[in-house]
Amino acid sequence: MNSQDQPAIGIDLGTTYCCTAIYAKGKVHVVRNGIGKNTTPSYVAFNIGKEIVGDAAKRQAFSNPENTIFDAKRIIGRKFGDPKLQEDMRLWPFSVVDEQGIPKIAVGDRNLHPEEISAKLLKQLKLDAEAYLGEKVTKAVITVPAYFTDGQRQATIDAGTMAGLNVLSIIAEPTAAALAYKLQHSFENRERNVLIFDLGGGTFDVVVMRTSKGKIDVLAVDGDTHLGGEDFDKKLMEHCAVEFKKQHNIDLFDGKDSKSKQEKDEARRKLKRLQGECEKRKVELAAARLAEVNVDNMHGDIDLSVMVTRNTFEELNATLFQKTIKIASAKLDKSRIDDVVLVGGSTRIPKIQELLQNYFGGKTLDCSINPDEAVAYGAAMHAAMLNGLVGKDSAEYEEIQDVAPMSIGLQMYGGGFSVIIPKSTKTPVKAKERYRRLMIIRLVPNYHLSGGR
Repeated sequence: MNSQDQPAIGIDLGTTYCCTAIYAKGKVHVVRNGIGKNTTPSYVAFNIGKEIVGDAAKRQAFSNPENTIFDAKRIIGRKFGDPKLQEDMRLWPFSVVDEQGIPKIAVGDRNLHPEEISAKLLKQLKLDAEAYLGEKVTKAVITVPAYFTDGQRQATIDAGTMAGLNVLSIIAEPTAAALAYKLQHSFENRERNVLIFDLGGGTFDVVVMRTSKGKIDVLAVDGDTHLGGEDFDKKLMEHCAVEFKKQHNIDLFDGKDSKSKQEKDEARRKLKRLQGECEKRKVELAAARLAEVNVDNMHGDIDLSVMVTRNTFEELNATLFQKTIKIASAKLDKSRIDDVVLVGGSTRIPKIQELLQNYFGGKTLDCSINPDEAVAYGAAMHAAMLNGLVGKDSAEYEEIQDVAPMSIGLQMYGGGFSVIIPKSTKTPVKAKERYRRLMIIRLVPNYHLSGGR
């Protein structure tokens, strides 16, 4: 079989949801999963020797919280001592353990790498694509946050390999969204500066790019790999826990880390129920002014009932909302931005849109592409280009000029960071620097290659 005849899919491997798409017969098709949905929850559960993925795993999370894993993307490529990881662990119902500084997820008597969880998700997405196409799928383009480090990108490739996929490329999520945006709009080939504001379930990216005929030039990248809808859920969750304690003098976090398995499991089960309810009410508040967080038998026969206004929700998350605007404002002069494109489910929050529109002086925000599917759409087009299905002479072909999301250099022994490739340098790139190894520190490695500045 010709390699071009072998399908290559595009996968948006999200923190909270995944989406898969394929370019076929001249257009992009979003792949529906086994129950007919366009997106699949990023959940993997282990129950009596069985592995459950997606919607079914999320549904049983309340009854099996300690063995239902989510947020693997927030663990991948991080060190156990990372303060952000430690904060997340406080609210997760499952356990993350330290193995020589590497965080692993405890499932029964096994400790799994986070990329092993991602691999199980990818394997299911691969199976869904094969069922949709009626043929075997072995090639894929997988998206990652623009601000992922090289280590996190490599871990994602490793997850793809474990899932039986030949990963053709890793592409930044906002770059994929820009590709989708450009292919779905006609600008008469005029050059335009586009800002992609990508706020998803667990990560935030902002990318400024120049689009012209047949080309996308990334000009600047920034973001936060630990900022998204789940953080807004947690603020609401903590608020409800405080209100419950005021009403009943009961701390819902007590027992979460108890040495008693029964007590620990019960506490984690309660927290997972509250987390799920807070996620639903967050979505409701995007359209309504008032919502009730209601969990029956939250503690024994005591119900939790907390009324939350949209204003309260916005106040709880004001610092996080402002942080997204601060990151976006650090890019290209706002007067030079032609289009502001919203991507990711969390951009549906009215306050986010209001703050962004005010920053850009009332400019109309572009909500024309599906925020849940745009990244997978662009990834599918990129996969088709790499697979030879879309030739360079095609009107749909786009050359993508990306940039380094962060500076790359050497961490010097004793402190200090020597930049070799500055942030926002066009890639691919080669760089060379000469260093002298000092005799006084000859007994230990005095530098190592790193990124992240």
